[in-house]
Amino acid sequence: MTWLVTGGAGYIGAHVVAHLRAAGEPVVVLDDLSTGDRDRLPPDVPLVVGDAGDPALVRAALTRHRVAGVMHLAGSKSAPESIARPIRYYQQNVGVVAAVLEAMVAAGVTRLVFSSSAAVYGLPDTPTVTEDAPTRPLSPYGRTKLVAEQLVAAAGQAHGISWIALRYFNAIGAAAAHLGDRGTTNLLPLAFDALRTGVPLTVAGTALPTADGSGVRDYVHVADLADAHHRAARRLATGRHATVYNVGAGRGHSVLEVIRTVADVAGAPVPTRTGPPRPGDAPEVVAAVGRIARDLGWRPRNTLRDGVASAWLARAATISPRRERPGPVRTPAGPDRFTP
Repeated sequence: MTWLVTGGAGYIGAHVVAHLRAAGEPVVVLDDLSTGDRDRLPPDVPLVVGDAGDPALVRAALTRHRVAGVMHLAGSKSAPESIARPIRYYQQNVGVVAAVLEAMVAAGVTRLVFSSSAAVYGLPDTPTVTEDAPTRPLSPYGRTKLVAEQLVAAAGQAHGISWIALRYFNAIGAAAAHLGDRGTTNLLPLAFDALRTGVPLTVAGTALPTADGSGVRDYVHVADLADAHHRAARRLATGRHATVYNVGAGRGHSVLEVIRTVADVAGAPVPTRTGPPRPGDAPEVVAAVGRIARDLGWRPRNTLRDGVASAWLARAATISPRRERPGPVRTPAGPDRFTP
């Protein structure tokens, strides 16, 4: 069964592609390379360079490569940016989903794994969030993901599309050096930048009602996230489904705990400064992962330290003079624990 992965040259998408290929699944990638990098992809994976918002292009890719299912990861993902650019976010995260669904219907493709986000929950009533928790997104980004989920569900009912939406929590780590996170808004890249430049990392709030006063979040290794996509794909091969799953580590770590782990792995303190808490930020948000464990047999394999150590080694490789493509990254402690 061939899968089309939109956004497959991005940080998470490339891990999904690598995982599927390692499992023997045929894969085609569609990416406009605006934030993706073709060097993240295995050389034998077909790459269609273009906009997933072009239904004719998507349909042509589905037909030409005899695609049986789509994993849609293309989109924009910064909550602060979405506040400044809401129109763009609705175009990218809702309009593009509509185009992909249109192409799927035209090509007769009836399986979809959709990349969603824990941002749909907004400010939850309890620290541990189940998939049945109220969805009250606080940013245009979160709202676009929720609207896109609703669109997928409606298209599923109308056109017989079987779908699974994966609500990501905070992805960290790298399964190989060339697959590292090169973003500028996630906690680990910001911490690494602070180490490199000496410019302090701003910690948003240190007087929250948590153990150390900083916000607690769920950090899931990107290799585990990729495994969840593969398990969702296999689930869709068994019949009709219309389901939402959280994908997280199932336990929380504070921002300061993550920063201490970075310092321990790097062997140097991370310069920080205290800033005010961001409006609407919950003190603690952690994924309940019982549903995905029950239905798909998925459980996270990697720890916070695994994620930090692998991300640190991948970052070091990208700034070294020689840009090679080494094998899976390893923690300093020993054997490879990361699924490609």
